[in-house]
Amino acid sequence: MRNSLSSTPASGGAPARSVIPSRAVIGKAMLSLVAVFTGVSPYIADWNETHVLNPLWPAHAKFHNGQTMAMGTLLALATLYFVWRRRGDAGSNLRAAVVLAGLYWVSQALAIFYPGAAYFDPQFDKPDMYVPGLPVQAVIEIVALALIGGAVLLSRPAPGSGVPENSN
Repeated sequence: MRNSLSSTPASGGAPARSVIPSRAVIGKAMLSLVAVFTGVSPYIADWNETHVLNPLWPAHAKFHNGQTMAMGTLLALATLYFVWRRRGDAGSNLRAAVVLAGLYWVSQALAIFYPGAAYFDPQFDKPDMYVPGLPVQAVIEIVALALIGGAVLLSRPAPGSGVPENSN
């Protein structure tokens, strides 16, 4: 999708050009932000004494933590691919990017419902791990999913624009 350009006369009579990103480009940027965060944040959050380097964790738990971190990276790359893909149907690309961007965060939100799951191991469950009473993971999930929702709203054609919904 191209950026909108507007030409207005400058003080010398020459047209001034300003780049105004379209709603769709802003939506793509939001999805890209979530994708990059999804690819990087698991390593920032987990490559330390609370997870990967935790001597109390059994090897198989570390295996699954590695699986989760790698999945975040792969979902991030796939999201970026579909966000910026020029081939194919724009609506299908958007839907694929949205699903891929959301999978990691939805699966993290559901993880707390498994038997014996906790947001933190007891030795790391400190007050500074909560933001307005919510575990920091829950806050991050809410923000990531809200960004994805906002990107969907921005990437859809404006009502009455005459642009079919699948060609944004």
